[in-house]
Amino acid sequence: MVCRSIDELDGAVADCRACARLVAWREEAARVKRAAYRDETYWGRAVPGLGPADARLLVVGLAPAAHGGNRTGRMFTGDRSGDVLFAAMYRAGLASQPDSTRRGDGLRLLGTRITAPVHCAPPDNKPTPDERDRCRHWLIIELGLLAPSLRTIVVLGGWGWQALLPALAESGWTVPRPRPKFGHGVRCSLAPALPGRGELTIFGCYHVSQQNTFTGRLTPAMLEDVLVEAKSTAGLR
Repeated sequence: MVCRSIDELDGAVADCRACARLVAWREEAARVKRAAYRDETYWGRAVPGLGPADARLLVVGLAPAAHGGNRTGRMFTGDRSGDVLFAAMYRAGLASQPDSTRRGDGLRLLGTRITAPVHCAPPDNKPTPDERDRCRHWLIIELGLLAPSLRTIVVLGGWGWQALLPALAESGWTVPRPRPKFGHGVRCSLAPALPGRGELTIFGCYHVSQQNTFTGRLTPAMLEDVLVEAKSTAGLR
């Protein structure tokens, strides 16, 4: 599929039904609902990326949560992981407000976009390798559209790191061999392999999952430190 703009890409992603297991799960979650949200109408579709078409910084997660992004239709919106992420982005000067509750709540990302290697909520938050690979073309298209402005990427978690590197190689950047290993605070630089791309710096950060944030493996300060460094490297004020 050819998408000529981020808006066109986001619309195409929302209509995707390529993975039968994920489609069935996201729609079941939207029908059954969590008790706290029983009066809400769930999005129940693939969740597109969020943020401007000229972003200099990209945040890459894993996949939407069944009662977060799958409910609200917006990445990291409506769950505790998102609460941690957007609060840190606000403190780092990358978001216009510290919370993200629903589409149309006034949130704007500043020079930053959020996406994921898998756009549908998976059972147990675990996409299969086949689902990851089938969804990769959306990430490749997104990276290509962002290429003129994109300078840094923050990857939340080792799963997203492993999913992102092949997409970067297919999108026009040179990925070193052996491939860089994920770690919190790790950074590596990728040289452009195609015209219209600049040097890209990749930052590793532990995922903002409840398991990590509740146990203190990832603290708000740790997350903010990575975001601030990535912002500076991207040339954002």
